Formats: sequence, structure tokens, C-alpha cells
Amino acid sequence: MYKSYGTGRRKTSSARVYLNNGTGEIKINSKLLNDFVKSETLKSNILAPLVVTKMEKKVDLVINVTGGGPGGQVGAIIHGLTRALIKYQNDLLPILRREGYVTRDDRKVERKKVGLRKARKATQFSKR
Repeated sequence: MYKSYGTGRRKTSSARVYLNNGTGEIKINSKLLNDFVKSETLKSNILAPLVVTKMEKKVDLVINVTGGGPGGQVGAIIHGLTRALIKYQNDLLPILRREGYVTRDDRKVERKKVGLRKARKATQFSKR
């Protein structure tokens, strides 16, 4: 049914990106791109891999994303879209790697430790 598929992850978000030949329609969780993402910066970030590879009007995207907040979800979408584009057309790999979209950003929130206020923040030391 779909030409290509890619899974992307960022922080606690996970995105499944289905790529197919088309006219440039993007649906995220059954909503159009403009309805799902309000920030112009995040929209341009999602479209960046398509713009770099000149595929924005050639493919349709169906995306399912869960977990995390808006920033993490957009990062997961970008990662999944990049993987789907590479499967769709393998010669796009050098272009996407040069722009830094291929590498997964594996940073996650560090867990809170017992006896501390946050992951590393402790109470103020008092000598007396």
C-alpha cells in the first residue's frame, strides 16, 4: 500500500511515517499539518528534510506520533521522515546526512535520584 515507512524517535516520542507518491499532502494523527502544529518554526522543521531533497510536492505523508511534547514529537517526525525518504530513494542519504537528519538524537531526561530535589540538584549545604 505505502511505498516507504520509517520509525523515528526523540526523547519520549515515537513517530511512524508512511510515505507514498502524491501531491504533498501531510496528515499527522488524522489531522492536516496546519491543524496539528501551530508554530511556524516547528512546521518548517518538519518540512526541512523534504525541502532539502526537493520532494515536498512529490510525496504524501501519513504520520502517527505518540508521547512527549510538541518539540519531541517534531523531532521524532523528522527522524522517521528521514528514514522513510532513504528507503524510498537511497541516493538521498548523503544529502540528508550532510544536513544532520540521519543521526538519532538519543538525549533523554535524566531520572530523579533519591534524596535530591531534581536529577542532580541537591539542597544547599549548611556547615552549621
